[in-house]
Amino acid sequence: MLTKEEKEYLLKIARQSIELAVKGNQPPQPVDCPENLLHPSGAFVTIHKFGDLRGCIGFVEAVKPLVETIIETAAHAAINDPRFLPLSDEDLEDIEIEISVLSPLKQIKDVNEIQVGEHGIFMEEGFNRGLLLPQVATEYSWDRETFLNQTARKARLPINAWKKNTTKIWIFTAEIFNEVNING
Repeated sequence: MLTKEEKEYLLKIARQSIELAVKGNQPPQPVDCPENLLHPSGAFVTIHKFGDLRGCIGFVEAVKPLVETIIETAAHAAINDPRFLPLSDEDLEDIEIEISVLSPLKQIKDVNEIQVGEHGIFMEEGFNRGLLLPQVATEYSWDRETFLNQTARKARLPINAWKKNTTKIWIFTAEIFNEVNING
């Protein structure tokens, strides 16, 4: 669990990273970074504009210190999410930033282990991979089967691919917070 101060630090540096990326500048350097943010962690940065998704990029696994993951993924969500045009200077005052800090992945054999609203899903078959964060199922009021179908779709698999024994499924939890609600 992150403290309120750690969450505020991550949101501030994510916003700095986005603003610098939009202006074509180098990413910010962490200054006076809380020690807890130097531990590796998977995380996603989601950008909304007027409530609509405007970018979302992250690392599933803990490959870098959390603060570095946030700096990098915030910039990529702003200018490199292939689903959207890069943000412009004019967009910056209208965006809201959400951060999801991920737990380690846990592979499951039984989809009944998935708790909608608590778990995110990572699915893989062959070279196809897809992930949906826990809050996605809640936002759309999905049940477990719909959540699995949509994760398969995100992985560019047939929607019922999760029923095949060749498809691997992992679950994870996330600590989710944003600029409006720092406590998640």
